[in-house]
Amino acid sequence: MGCSTVGFVDDFFDIFAAQAQRNGLEQTVLKFQKRFDQDEIDTYVQEYQKRAESVRVGYPPKILAAPGMKPWYPGPLADDPYWMPYAEFLKQQKRWPKDRLKVLDEASSKVIAFTNDPSHATFLTKGLVVGYVQSGKTTNYTAVIAKAADVGYRLIIVLSGIHNGLRRQTQERLAEQLLARKDDGWFTLTSVDSDFEEQNTKAAAYLHQSGTGVTLCVVKKNHLRLERLIEWLRPAGQAGSFVDLPVLIIDDEADQASVDTATINPQIRQLINLFDKRTYLGYTATPFANVLIDPSAEDLYPETFILSLPQPDGYFGAEKIFGREAVEGEATGSDLDGHDMVRIVPDNTVNLLRPSRRADTPDFAPTMTKDLTAAVRYFWMATAARRCRGDYEHSTMLVHPSMQTVVHEAYRAPLLQMQQNMVDALDDCDEEVLEQLRRQWEEESRKVPAAQFGNRFIPFDDLLEHLPDVVAQTDVVLDNHRSRDRLDYTGDPVVAIAVGGNTLSRGLTLEGLVVSFFVRSARTYDTLLQMGRWFGFRPGYEDLPRIWMTKQLKEYFRHLATVEHEIRLDIRRYEEENIPPSEVGVRIRTHPVLNVTAKMGRARTAYASYGGRRVQTRYFRESDLDWLVDNLEAARTLVGDALRDGASLQDRGTGEVLLRNVDVRHVLRFVDNYQVHEDSPDLEPRLIHAYIEKENRRSPQSLLSWTVAVMGGPVPDARHLVKFDEQVQVGTVHRSKLKDSGGEKADIKTLMTKEHRVIDMDVPAAEARRKSEEGLVALRNDHPDFQDQGLLLLYPIAKDSPPDEANQETRRPLEAVEHVIGAAFIFPGNSKDKVANRYVQVGIDHQAIDPAEYADAASALNDEADDA
Repeated sequence: MGCSTVGFVDDFFDIFAAQAQRNGLEQTVLKFQKRFDQDEIDTYVQEYQKRAESVRVGYPPKILAAPGMKPWYPGPLADDPYWMPYAEFLKQQKRWPKDRLKVLDEASSKVIAFTNDPSHATFLTKGLVVGYVQSGKTTNYTAVIAKAADVGYRLIIVLSGIHNGLRRQTQERLAEQLLARKDDGWFTLTSVDSDFEEQNTKAAAYLHQSGTGVTLCVVKKNHLRLERLIEWLRPAGQAGSFVDLPVLIIDDEADQASVDTATINPQIRQLINLFDKRTYLGYTATPFANVLIDPSAEDLYPETFILSLPQPDGYFGAEKIFGREAVEGEATGSDLDGHDMVRIVPDNTVNLLRPSRRADTPDFAPTMTKDLTAAVRYFWMATAARRCRGDYEHSTMLVHPSMQTVVHEAYRAPLLQMQQNMVDALDDCDEEVLEQLRRQWEEESRKVPAAQFGNRFIPFDDLLEHLPDVVAQTDVVLDNHRSRDRLDYTGDPVVAIAVGGNTLSRGLTLEGLVVSFFVRSARTYDTLLQMGRWFGFRPGYEDLPRIWMTKQLKEYFRHLATVEHEIRLDIRRYEEENIPPSEVGVRIRTHPVLNVTAKMGRARTAYASYGGRRVQTRYFRESDLDWLVDNLEAARTLVGDALRDGASLQDRGTGEVLLRNVDVRHVLRFVDNYQVHEDSPDLEPRLIHAYIEKENRRSPQSLLSWTVAVMGGPVPDARHLVKFDEQVQVGTVHRSKLKDSGGEKADIKTLMTKEHRVIDMDVPAAEARRKSEEGLVALRNDHPDFQDQGLLLLYPIAKDSPPDEANQETRRPLEAVEHVIGAAFIFPGNSKDKVANRYVQVGIDHQAIDPAEYADAASALNDEADDA
């Protein structure tokens, strides 16, 4: 994976490029002028700069970079002593395909390219690299370390989480993948078994003895370890010994302990300030706290760049498992659904699985509930199925009930007893147990077909041959800060049920994770996402992973998938507009229950737009009669008042009735009276009201006139007739609910179809379906009759709506106590029109916000905060 050829150069170019990487371009030019003609040197300089620029602008990934930084890094060279052996290791021993290696090469090169040239006299780079949970962030920074060593960095410090397990795992990986590839180039201050200790040799002497080699130090984020490291380095720094020493500090899990803490945060800043030439790179999958650090303080805010790593091929993240909401510019559709891999743990059994109060913890004894039993049984069968496919690698089940170690210990006996019972049942060929296993396996195989991922379906009778060995070989491992029996993947393949809490919820990779049983509660985005050890790669068994969790937790993770997606869209948009992190903050969508992070830093209300968007109701209280009746009355009042005020009526003859030229006063009254489920993130009535009024005041004015579309159907019988007015009587439409929703929150998922976005414009349905969302927005914005007009759609939904035949597996009848009114708003305009929405972002001093323009929206949010 050497530097690609962009133009013709001779064999001396690699020598020139290597010298330029080490000593800087200007010094290299001066040196070459003694032996080469100026024309040859000019050719080398042009080629070097061309390659350096191609690294910066290449794809992937996306970066927000500080302005004014000159390209200096042309990518790796064919004889680079650190990167090339690592790339060869991945290719030969890890059997990485060429395309995957190419993506890693490009992504890591771009990180290096947006740091400062290490040949400069002094510099400070502060960047943030955002990956996905369990997605290969360690691999990326391993490549960055190798390339940093190639360009002249001589001290690499890796701050590796707060737990010994993660520090040890990181040291093991770097030792295997970097140190073992080049014995004569590395010096180490730490080992697999030893964190940083006091050194016999002073720092200046040690680093002098290492010569042109590279020193690696992997340190846990512990105040005693960091204090020892700082005190060892400080005398050399004060003596000026680090003037010519480029230092790279990698902060793994950079949102943990590094942000807004009394001890670790100041120590990291002290460490950075010991050096004259330093690059600080934070790596995290949950950047919420990092992007809310005060940029005006001398802190760790990533002022130089923010990078969003591409999602690797074959990666299973929150979006694939839980799905996500549609965001600006997207249509709601089945492609936003996750795979059917989540099984719901009933709320009334949670107290049997974890103590409900701290006082109950010492004497807590878990119950092997129906769901926990099913999860363990499925784990054994899935592991046996992997063996049928020739996969005898590590296989793990995670049980995460609580952070209390005494609770973990309480699980050992019942799990071991269940294991023994299953061994006995298989030895005795217990027909009842075998039939239960068969039914469960066949049902799970139907829900997630193996063929969907190109895998071979495994019949129950085939996996049964391997099942006794799998069950007998299973180890129950308690992995927490007090336990002695930790997960160890360094030997032969293991089959393990790991019970744990915090030590299993940050950074640590659970090899071959197949099943997760997760009932621990958490209230912040970052904590929840980091607990998601089920994210990652599942080659050859993509169809087998399953998660057992509560319905509420499933909803939380779906919201977080949306948050992740939007953050990366923000980063991409800012890069396209060439806006650096020092000038604008990344927005983070908020949630009515969850906190973004415990470290809110300099967070403030951000601004989002309804311009060009469609927002629609998705959740309903189908058992709340007053709620449903009030919404029916709000819709009837809107239609009746609009007609009495002179709105024109267009009956399309199919149960769809359009009211044109409806005055905005009637729409605003409907917005105020219509009740929206509190979990609807985009459809906030007070914010919509504020946005409409803002558009009414702007010049030229907008949204003064509306079309109201009643989206009913033919009338099959009197029970399914909804009377909005004497002139508007239509039949109901069907919208069933998802199977795992209901009670306080019926989820119909999709209210409107794509062509309804332009139903007021008389665009043929087939033509509308062919257009993209952006195309439909443009169609409205470019039409003089509709570019300033709003569209409100009302859907009378039958209370007994059945699921379609094709959706019997995933949906069930709505079963509401009254007919339901769904509402959707279509706004003209574009997303640059702003109004307060449910987001936060870091405050940048020079970000100008016009208080008058957003006064009403800000007031709405303040009222909401007071109510909370």
